Amino acid sequence: MLHGMEFLTVAALKQQAGESPQRFAVDAELQSRSERQTKTGKPYLVLTFADATGGFGLNAWSDAPLFEAAQGFADGTVLRLDAEWTQNQFGLNAATLSWEKLDGDALEAFYAGDAETAAVQREAWKAITGFCGSIADPRLSALVDRFLDEFGDRFRRAAAARKNHHARRGGLSEHVAQMMRSADAVCGVYPQLNRDLMLAGVLFHDCGKLWENQYPERGFAQNHSVYGEMLGHIPLGIELVNKLWHEVADSPAAKDWLALDPPSETVRLHLLHLIAAHHGEYEFGSPTLPRTPEAFALHYIDNLDAKLEMVKDAYAESNEIAGDIYEKRFPLPANLVTPLPAFEGEPPAAAAASSPASPPDTLL
Repeated sequence: MLHGMEFLTVAALKQQAGESPQRFAVDAELQSRSERQTKTGKPYLVLTFADATGGFGLNAWSDAPLFEAAQGFADGTVLRLDAEWTQNQFGLNAATLSWEKLDGDALEAFYAGDAETAAVQREAWKAITGFCGSIADPRLSALVDRFLDEFGDRFRRAAAARKNHHARRGGLSEHVAQMMRSADAVCGVYPQLNRDLMLAGVLFHDCGKLWENQYPERGFAQNHSVYGEMLGHIPLGIELVNKLWHEVADSPAAKDWLALDPPSETVRLHLLHLIAAHHGEYEFGSPTLPRTPEAFALHYIDNLDAKLEMVKDAYAESNEIAGDIYEKRFPLPANLVTPLPAFEGEPPAAAAASSPASPPDTLL
């Protein structure tokens, strides 16, 4: 057993590792491994590890003890990794690495996950069910209830992506909850938007990721599925929502929907359009382009939440390369700069606020 080391989650390790080596221990599950070759033809392994808070890749070079040891590790093996860690724009690096397999109480504690992440995801689920409960259209309300009842547990395990943003067990619920908060706020500013349709569209826009970015009932290694690989989450989402729609349309309550306006078929078509168009452009995988106000709004809300999550992670994980400037992190387009803190002083008096300030003579 390793003693005397500071123990971190994967997310905390990424936040604290920098250019100078620091010794930490982290528990992580082996998600996958792939054999590669250097430019000179020497083999090495790319090992992908994960815990409740996120994942990282680690190179095992052919002359390192980990290279030979990893040949015998089954996917899903949980290791305690003790090393001198550094980090650059390409990811984490580990020097003087030692490891041991977890078992017994230590393994059960690992599978229990990070308490802070679990609390965030409980709040996310509470927000999702609350917003879904506020949907007034009986057809959309019945549809979201059917989905949450049948697929709620699977939904709560899924990630929003394999990398880049919310790429962790339960990340999809965090992403969807934040998007619902944004959609609710945007609908208050733009009352022409159909709030019921927006909330249902947010819930279902990534529902195909229940197959594309799914986790087993136990563990933090993200699975691959033939359905996710061959179809992708947008076609899977359209197929799932169509299936659920026809199931609720055959329910006894649906007989009262015939006289509703707008017609049920129009509602179904608009909801499917939100799923199909949410990537916004053909080159990003959308089979169609946004053609309704809700489709445009959903696309930008989705993109905003994904980008701000990437920015948050980049500030936490990137090295500062100059005063207030952080090195570029893929897929963001440029180096980040330290954000402006919120003003914490007293607001100006009303009279002073009403008098326009004189413009400066020059910008510099």
